[in-house]
Amino acid sequence: MRTLLITGPGGSGRTTVAAATALTAATEGTPTLVLSADRTDTLGAALGVPTGAAPTPVLPNLIAWRPDAAAGFRDDLAAFQDRAANVLDLLGASRLDAEEVTPLPGAEELALLRALRDAALSERFELLVVDLPPTPQALALLALPEELRRYLRRLLPPERQAARALRPVLGRLAGVPMPAEWLYETAARWDVELAAVEAVVADRSTAVRLVAEPGPAGADAVRTAGLGLALRGLRTESLVASRVLPEAAGDTWLAGLVAQQRKALDEWQETYAVHTAPHLGRDPRGPDDLTALAVPAVNPAPAPVEWPVTDELAEDGGNRVFVWHIPLPGAIRDELDLIRRGDELVVTAGQFRRIVRLPSALRRCTVDGAALREGELRIRFTPDPELWPRET
Repeated sequence: MRTLLITGPGGSGRTTVAAATALTAATEGTPTLVLSADRTDTLGAALGVPTGAAPTPVLPNLIAWRPDAAAGFRDDLAAFQDRAANVLDLLGASRLDAEEVTPLPGAEELALLRALRDAALSERFELLVVDLPPTPQALALLALPEELRRYLRRLLPPERQAARALRPVLGRLAGVPMPAEWLYETAARWDVELAAVEAVVADRSTAVRLVAEPGPAGADAVRTAGLGLALRGLRTESLVASRVLPEAAGDTWLAGLVAQQRKALDEWQETYAVHTAPHLGRDPRGPDDLTALAVPAVNPAPAPVEWPVTDELAEDGGNRVFVWHIPLPGAIRDELDLIRRGDELVVTAGQFRRIVRLPSALRRCTVDGAALREGELRIRFTPDPELWPRET
C-alpha cells in the first residue's frame, strides 16, 4: 500500500485537497482510505458524507475515517491503571473513571498515528491518504515515533533488563515494591507500535503532498516546509496550489492578487511538480466540487531522499576524509547548528531539529568541519586512529 501525507499551512485547504485526492484515486479504481484527525468534521463537509469514529463508506473504493481520540485515550488510561494497580495502591491514588476522562492536547494526533499504523497493516486498501495538521505540527507529529523510541531506549535500555532478577531482593531490602515487570512489557509494546508507525513514515513509497495558497505568505510557508521535510528525510510528491484565481484582465482589483499568485507559482515550479486547484468562488462541497478542482490522484513515487557518505581525500591530498551529504534546501548558514553526542548527531536547521544516529563508519571518526553548499550540508569526518583499523 502506498501512503500519501498531505499538509501545508493552516487554512490552505489541506483537508479539501486530501478529500479530492482520495476521491480521484477511488474514481480511477484504487481502493482508498482517507484519514483525518480534525475534531470538527471538515473532511465530511468536503466529501458530502458525515465521517466519524467508524470507517465510513463514501463511494465505491473510498472509505473515510476520523478516529475517536477520546475513546482511544480512555482505553489507554484504563489499561495503564490496571497495569500500575500496585503502585497506585501504594501511593494511595484514586483511580479515574472512564466517564470523567477527557483527552489531553495531542490526543487527536496520537489517535491518527495509531490509525495510520492499523491502516498500513490492512490489506484492504492500495492507497492511504492522510490529512495531517498544519506543517509545523505535522512535522512534530511525524517525528514523534522516532523520538519516543529514542527516549525509551535511553530510559529503559535493553541491557538493564538483566537486573529484573534482582528486583524482588531489592524490594525486600528497601521495604517498598520495585518497578514491576509491566514497566518493561509496556515499554516493549510501545516500541513495537512506534516502530510500526515509523516504518510507514520511512517507507520508500510514502510521500508528502504540500498544499498552499500561492502568494507571499504561502511562498514563505512552502520554503519553511521544504526545509523541515528534508531534515526528516521525507519526499515531496507534489505541491497543490489551492484557490488559484483566473487571470484578470485590464486594471481590475484582481490583477494584483493574480500577479502575486503568478510569482509564487513560477518560484514553486522550479522545485516542485505543481498542480493548480482553481478557486470555485465558494467552499468545495461534495464530489462534484472536488472533481472540479482537478487534483491528481497520485504522481509517480519521487526519488528517495538519500544522505550518502562519500570517501574522499583531504584537499591537501593527504589524509582520508569522509563527507556526509545532507540535503537541506532553503537552509540558512547562520541558522544551522551541529552537536556530536557519542554516536548521535544533533542537527538544528532554523526552527527544526533532529537527532540522527551516525552511520557505522562515521562512529569511528571525529568531526572535522562542515559547510553549506548549494542547499546541501556537507559534514567532514576524519578517521580516529584509536578506533580505525590500521592499514598494512
